[in-house]
Amino acid sequence: MAKNDYYQTLGVGREATAAEIKKAYKKLAMKHHPDRNQGDKSSEKKFKELSEAYEVLSDDNKRQTYNQFGHEGMDSRFGGGAGAGGFSGGGGFNDIFGDVFGDIFGGGGRSQSRRGSDLEYSIELSLEEAVSGKEAKMKIPTSINCVDCDATGAKNGTAFSTCDQCGGVGQVRMSQGFFSVQQPCPKCGGRGKSIDEVCNTCSGAGKTNKTKSLSVNIPSGVDTGDQIRLSGEGEAGGQGAPSGDLYVSVRVKQHPIFQRQQDDLLCEQPISYTTATLGDKVIVPTLSGGKIELKIPNGTQSGKQFRIKGKGVKSVRSNSTGDLYCRVHIETPVNLTKEQKDLLSQLDNSFRKGKSKHIPKEHTWVDKIKDFLG
Repeated sequence: MAKNDYYQTLGVGREATAAEIKKAYKKLAMKHHPDRNQGDKSSEKKFKELSEAYEVLSDDNKRQTYNQFGHEGMDSRFGGGAGAGGFSGGGGFNDIFGDVFGDIFGGGGRSQSRRGSDLEYSIELSLEEAVSGKEAKMKIPTSINCVDCDATGAKNGTAFSTCDQCGGVGQVRMSQGFFSVQQPCPKCGGRGKSIDEVCNTCSGAGKTNKTKSLSVNIPSGVDTGDQIRLSGEGEAGGQGAPSGDLYVSVRVKQHPIFQRQQDDLLCEQPISYTTATLGDKVIVPTLSGGKIELKIPNGTQSGKQFRIKGKGVKSVRSNSTGDLYCRVHIETPVNLTKEQKDLLSQLDNSFRKGKSKHIPKEHTWVDKIKDFLG
């Protein structure tokens, strides 16, 4: 007997998203679930067809094979196809059921990890510290494994008993309406054992609050937004479970002289009108505290950028080093004396006699304005 199309079974189109497929399956599975239709063979059959269709269409690989080859492709590739004698190629019905309906009871059918929470700590660095690297001292308020009970939660020397709620299996079956889902025992947390006498220090939690002092090596070249992961330095897990991780987030303060652009540095260098006109040498600072002599050629225009190779930031991800770019800014003279003003006027007059040669941009611009105005 030919099988129904999986998309038609779930009532969705072939372009349906994973969320739409899941929503359609959940709605129809609730309607045809055997617990809700006891003794109804047609509903039982329909529910199996829905589960089979969902198992295939919720798996990207199986869905791709089904789209290309249909049911025959599923039979040949996945050993008899989904739904043949149970659910093949995956974790079976409990996996599907727990995935779709687990949120009703706050979790699926498997034990939930009690790994400690991850923590995030922000550290502010100067540009010099970020470029050169440093060893940073931090104090982190967190939880640590209880030393008095060795993180077990039980008073030292006392025993554990088999949990009377789950019978030692660590799982309980909870029902709501016509649904029945297996999940970790709420009393023992899935361990299958309960504490006879809790630790006085941690009250059975297996961990205590403490401000922890840490030292972290900040590598050279870090920038704002970079994170450093310290494995196992987050909050302690419950009753001996693994600790979470600590993520140190970097923020670099603005510098009064230098701006950073990835691995390059940029600085503004004011120069006088005469230096720009006649040329000269100026002293440019470096981030490391050194000085470099930079030659300014005559006729330099404001905004001209000079590259000083290898004086930028060493990349945190490679062995390459960026460059330092010095952008000159011509400073207009102020607070001039009458004599200085007269001299500048004489100079300006001499410029205008041959302005196409001395101030070519202004000459060209004036000609463009004249042409525009007719």
